[in-house]
Amino acid sequence: MDCIFCKIVKGELPAKKVYEDEHVVAFHDINPVAPVHVLAIPKKHIASLLDIQPEDKELIGHLHLSLQKVAAEMGVQESGFRVITNTGQHGQQTVFHIHYHLIGGRQLEWKM
Repeated sequence: MDCIFCKIVKGELPAKKVYEDEHVVAFHDINPVAPVHVLAIPKKHIASLLDIQPEDKELIGHLHLSLQKVAAEMGVQESGFRVITNTGQHGQQTVFHIHYHLIGGRQLEWKM
């Protein structure tokens, strides 16, 4: 498999990690859109939101709980933040390993 995020999980590519446990890793985005822009991924390869299986329920729940820890670590828990996952071509997913963008550190806007 030639997945960039799987290579980060395996330690084959560097990443500036902010959180890691046995199921999840979170690291700084290389193209941040805000002062805080962290990606959180499951260590298990799941291509997208549409590929989550019933047996992944606990893993995805764990990932969401990990986002609370990442927000606290990054100092945005009190001020607020946004969590986004892109799915498919029209959703602008560019890496096909499910990942959540945790974005904050400034007042965010919503532009459509």
